[in-house]
Amino acid sequence: MAALFVLTAWLPFCFVTTSFSAQRTTAHILMVGFMATFSGTGLARFAYTALMPQMVLSGWLSGEQAAFLGATNLLGYLLGALTAATAAQRLGARTTLLLCWWATVLSFAASSWPQAPWVLASWRFVAGVCGAMLMVLGPSVAMAAAAPERRAVLGPLMFCGVGAGALLSATVIPLLLDWGLGWLWLALAGLSALAALAGQYSSRPDCLPSPPVVVAQAPSSSSLPAPQKLWTGAVVLLLLAYALDGFGYVPHTVFWVDYLGRELGLSTAYTSVQWALFGVGAMLGPALVAVVAPRWGWGRSMGTALLLKTGVVALPLLPVLGNHWALHSLSSFAMGALTPAVVSMASGYVMFLVGVAAHRRMWGYATATFALAQAISGYSLAALYAYGGTYLPLFAIGSVCLLAAALLIGVGQRVTRQDAAHSATAN
Repeated sequence: MAALFVLTAWLPFCFVTTSFSAQRTTAHILMVGFMATFSGTGLARFAYTALMPQMVLSGWLSGEQAAFLGATNLLGYLLGALTAATAAQRLGARTTLLLCWWATVLSFAASSWPQAPWVLASWRFVAGVCGAMLMVLGPSVAMAAAAPERRAVLGPLMFCGVGAGALLSATVIPLLLDWGLGWLWLALAGLSALAALAGQYSSRPDCLPSPPVVVAQAPSSSSLPAPQKLWTGAVVLLLLAYALDGFGYVPHTVFWVDYLGRELGLSTAYTSVQWALFGVGAMLGPALVAVVAPRWGWGRSMGTALLLKTGVVALPLLPVLGNHWALHSLSSFAMGALTPAVVSMASGYVMFLVGVAAHRRMWGYATATFALAQAISGYSLAALYAYGGTYLPLFAIGSVCLLAAALLIGVGQRVTRQDAAHSATAN
């Protein structure tokens, strides 16, 4: 079973690299983006979700401390999102990526023995900072190097790394559980080290081409086109919707395994399978985006995904869900598919609205707003859990936020159509 999980984790990557084997650079482009999301969110963010119940049951942390460690990772994610662009400008994008890949390895290795909660929280913070930088810079650098006609396919597939990390962490945990938590943390450090080596190799200048530079004669001042407006109504609504998504998905992606394990009293094997289903879904979600988004459009696809996500987060509120494995599995798989799918849709929608040249900057802003809402959600919901002792109100809050996000995307589409109609009329 473990071998099957590992094989499944790499299928999208193998498929794409085989399909585009005629151009060696395509494999490296995909590898850089894939390994950035694999380490940045798949491991640095989601591996801890699967470990939370074990941290409590092994006596390393209390339930409240484990929840706040998860929130501290989200706070680090906020800082990383805010500083990623500056770090890339000062150090270079590749150097920043390498530092983040290897700092993630260190954060896992340094968490492999019992320590004071504030020390473990510090390493969770480091993992959050590096995770955000990898998520901002990795796909952006890779997309800039990709041929324009392949970005619609390669962009979403880069986010399959999120599911691969969650899937492999869910596979490793039950295999090494009898060895103790320390070996689990070291195994995660080993996985992140392999990702760092792969990313380091594929991001070399001779492997990853620089974005093409178009040299043209300077036009006269009368023929200069008007600069593209970045802060349009549609862009602002997209950022607000993405922030609400960051707030609303936290209950299911931070507390879901702990909810199943400690609140419902289900076994470690059961919760590991559920998190593996999350990983399988997260592997397939971005691949589905690569098929659906070019046909439906980024806005329509993202709005539909957010509506589905609303229902998935609300599923635990149904009384029948309590001990029903089929609904648990549906919830785990669907949330896994929708989490990276919405991220890849948001990235594609940003590029659609502002263009390739401004994508890195605006994607950094989008990631920062997402991270801010995520951090606020993590701490506030952890405090609410500490006060009430149950996760159910957290799922209710999350579903309301996701519904509001879907509505904002719908409004943004209308604004875009109106702006296009006004521009056509003016011309």
